[in-house]
Amino acid sequence: MKVSIITVSYNSAKTIEDTIRSVANQDYLNIEHLVVDGLSTDNTIHIVEANRHPYLTVTSEPDKNIYDAMNKGLKQAQGDIICFLNADDYFASNFVLSGVVSLISQNGLDALLADVGFFHPSNPQKIVRHYRSNRFTPKRLAWGWMPAHPGLFLKKTVADRVGYFKTDYKIAGDYEYIIRAFHGQNLKYDHLAEIVVKMRLGGVSTAGLRAKIQLNREVLRACKENGIKTNLLKILSKYPAKLLETMFK
Repeated sequence: MKVSIITVSYNSAKTIEDTIRSVANQDYLNIEHLVVDGLSTDNTIHIVEANRHPYLTVTSEPDKNIYDAMNKGLKQAQGDIICFLNADDYFASNFVLSGVVSLISQNGLDALLADVGFFHPSNPQKIVRHYRSNRFTPKRLAWGWMPAHPGLFLKKTVADRVGYFKTDYKIAGDYEYIIRAFHGQNLKYDHLAEIVVKMRLGGVSTAGLRAKIQLNREVLRACKENGIKTNLLKILSKYPAKLLETMFK
């Protein structure tokens, strides 16, 4: 099975080298790494080129937003399995992809949900939040639950059915995409109880109260557009459990 890793970047010079090296160091070689850059004005492209490996392809052109860039990656992807690795994140070990492919192929899965660890940029070795994707089930979409997107590995046959991200979302486009992937689809999936991606804190979806308000508005909208009955109290009820992820890593 070929794996397509899609990395969207914009002015990511401080972090993208770690991302690229974590892909290049994988022990599974049937891969393609698609870097989709939004015409960075810093040193991002130079760093990508300096760390180019045989499986890497880079394009750099303007885009509407992150979801538009992700769609460009989906259009390029030729793998049997598709995943997204952000330009400020990296694979947690050199054996992530071989483990993922083994589980998907041996168990005939449509999707694999793995865990993600968040860390402060000043201390990459210390995980401050463990995002456990086993909390997710399709029934919990109405409560705003989703698997960690960087820990989601989808068969391309599923991605082709789902289509593309909606570019008029600002934060919750990945949640809306996951609704279309899982809601009412009876996908065969499993959970890998392992941190496969390490993420730096400080992304758009974790950036303060204003972002949280917009995120929850978009979650409500995504549910409404896809026929999921919910309300704001249901959506907000997930936050105590998320707090526990920080307290009990």
